[in-house]
Amino acid sequence: MNDALLAAVRGGVRAYDLSRPYEIGMPQSPNHPAYWHSLPRRHGDMVREDGSSGANDVIVMGTHVGTHIDALAHVSQDGRLYGGHDAVEASVGGRFSKLGIDTVPPILTRGILLDVPAALGLDACEAAYEITPDDLDRCLERQSVTPEAGDVLLVRSGWGARWSEGTPYIGKDSGVPGVGEAGAQWLASHQPLAAGADSIAFEQLQPGKGHATLPAHRVLLVENGINIIETMNLEEIAADGVVEFTFVGVPLPLVGATGSPIRPLAVVTTDGAGR
Repeated sequence: MNDALLAAVRGGVRAYDLSRPYEIGMPQSPNHPAYWHSLPRRHGDMVREDGSSGANDVIVMGTHVGTHIDALAHVSQDGRLYGGHDAVEASVGGRFSKLGIDTVPPILTRGILLDVPAALGLDACEAAYEITPDDLDRCLERQSVTPEAGDVLLVRSGWGARWSEGTPYIGKDSGVPGVGEAGAQWLASHQPLAAGADSIAFEQLQPGKGHATLPAHRVLLVENGINIIETMNLEEIAADGVVEFTFVGVPLPLVGATGSPIRPLAVVTTDGAGR
């Protein structure tokens, strides 16, 4: 490692953690198995001759709980996955032979934060607000940045500030702000490697409708082959005014799975430059 790179790693960069902590009872979609953590072996259950002991864990969870990334196999339309693959045939044997999360390599690329409330002069978007292409264009104009193919685009609605409230964050009755079909098409037009947001479902949810329809998932996953990252923590990076950064995200290589936990990072140099 050369001296300049070593200096950067040791103190010349800052990494923003864009993930949420995994803990029992955290807010999540009711469509997926909940997170559970227990200690089958505790310190003192078995003590070695030298007085030492070890503890271990069992974790049970769905792959779409907490901060996670959707594989392209996660959603189908009219029986077809991205690229026209038959969704049923691809899942024969209990796991996906095509487009599983294990096919997504570690992500290291430029990231852009699209801070919608800031562009609209708000602290946060209202419940069920649909983020439009015009809103996203206003973000780019305000931030003086131009997306390039292969970037990761992160959409902040401000809804993430409600994470600590628990159930209200899910937005079952109120709805949740996010992009709709048109906003997803806007994102896809910039050919990002992935797109993320600060809500459970990534996209707009209507009051009382839950996950009845998810057109943005269809547009991104099925029609354009763009992975989706959900339940992100975008509050700190937005508060610091960081809009361009190096994005690092590594899914677990869960063979044939429809998603994976992920701990995304936004890395910036100490002078604020992302690359």
